[in-house]
Amino acid sequence: MLHLTRVAFGADSLATLRRRIATNQVGGFLRLNTRYRPKRAEDVIGGSLYYIIKHRLVGRCEVVGFEETENGRTHIVLKAALIAVEPIARRAHQGWRYMEAPDAPRDLGETVDGAEMLPPDLAEALADAALL
Repeated sequence: MLHLTRVAFGADSLATLRRRIATNQVGGFLRLNTRYRPKRAEDVIGGSLYYIIKHRLVGRCEVVGFEETENGRTHIVLKAALIAVEPIARRAHQGWRYMEAPDAPRDLGETVDGAEMLPPDLAEALADAALL
C-alpha cells in the first residue's frame, strides 16, 4: 500500500486541522485540489494522506479516490475522518509526496508493547516541547 504526505498549510495544531476538515467536508468526504493526478494514483487508493504540521506527521485521512475537475485539475477524495498518528519528524515540502506503508507512523490509540499510546492532545503537547 502507498500513502501520500502533504503539509497542512495554515494549520498550527491537530485541533485546527480537525476543524478545517469538519468545515470543508461534504457528505463525509473531503476533496483536496491538486494540479496533477499522482502517477501512482491506483496504488494510493485505500492508503492515506498524512498531514504534516510543524515538521511532524500528525494525522491522516483515508484516500477514497481521485476525480478530475472541469478546469483540468484533480481532487484527491478523502474520508473526512482525521485519525491522529504517532508524531514523527518529516520535512515540509510543496504539494504531496509518496510514502511507503512500512514508513507510516502508527495510529494513536494502538498498543505498543502491550501499553496504550498517549492521548492525542498529550502527544501533541509533548511533541511541541520536543519531548516526543
